[in-house]
Amino acid sequence: MGKKKNRSPDNTIARNRIARHDYSIEDDIEVGVALEGWEVKSLRNGSLQLKESYVMIKNGELWLTGAHISPLNTASTHVKPDATRSRKLLAHRSEIDRLVGMVERKGYTLVALSAYWIRGRAKLKIGIAKGKKAHDKRASLKERDWKRDQARILKPS
Repeated sequence: MGKKKNRSPDNTIARNRIARHDYSIEDDIEVGVALEGWEVKSLRNGSLQLKESYVMIKNGELWLTGAHISPLNTASTHVKPDATRSRKLLAHRSEIDRLVGMVERKGYTLVALSAYWIRGRAKLKIGIAKGKKAHDKRASLKERDWKRDQARILKPS
């Protein structure tokens, strides 16, 4: 019997923690990801990094750029894996049109927030975001520290 993998109960593959620090997230949507076979195996193993990833719009399509999926050592020998290739994101046309309008007219940025499994399919949550200035980042850090201290004070002994 093989050893069970350590999986989180919410089927999360990876999170982009830095995105919420660098950007203020206005809205988020769930999209599918077009993957190759070796990429699916690697995702099941949990080897995805979203830290420097973002979403681009090219020719009316969404593309995930900068995400790193580490290939497995046991992957097929006839496939040459490219760990950082651009991956197509799957969304409804109306959602894509709305995102195009937000990015081009209002100056928003699309960032990858998290990746997870739903019914055996890899999904990606992308956030519609605006960049934070340095003073905004300091204010959010101060607020987070205060909430932590507040919870510690109010915690029953």
